[in-house]
Amino acid sequence: MEDKIRVLLSEEEVDARINEVAAQINADYAGKPIHLICILKGGVFFTCELAKRLSMPVSLDFMSVSSYGSGMESSGVVKIVKDLDEPLEGKNVLIVEDIIDSGRTLSYLIEILQKRNPNGIKLCTLLDKPERRVKKQVKVDYTCFTIPDKFVVGYGLDYDQKYRNLPYIGVVELEQ
Repeated sequence: MEDKIRVLLSEEEVDARINEVAAQINADYAGKPIHLICILKGGVFFTCELAKRLSMPVSLDFMSVSSYGSGMESSGVVKIVKDLDEPLEGKNVLIVEDIIDSGRTLSYLIEILQKRNPNGIKLCTLLDKPERRVKKQVKVDYTCFTIPDKFVVGYGLDYDQKYRNLPYIGVVELEQ
């Protein structure tokens, strides 16, 4: 059984929008250092592309937080798989995520990270599915694309660890 993937956002559209969001972040931080927290695994593609476009001093750390199993639905249970290597105290933190839907993972993560005394925490995502939001208090500061409630892959997003390397965002259409 072969998965069909329909292009939702082309490589060119994604690239152009990352440029726009990076310009907004550059303006908002205006030379102040920024500490990016890349949420693994899916966020690594977007984080790298975003970081290359930022003009202020950038430091980077990685965290793996999961609420997904092997299927298409969130398990609802959030767990930290890999914690940060560096302290956050006094840093301007920007969490970089591939996709936000229910908000459970980010709500939990932000609560934990705020206790580490950063100067501030903002959230940047490649994709946002606000109609799936369960945790309404999750405020996304920078969004590249708001998308419909479809299961998407590419640009770091996967389906059972496949399709992360696609240079575009596609919708998985499973064969029946």
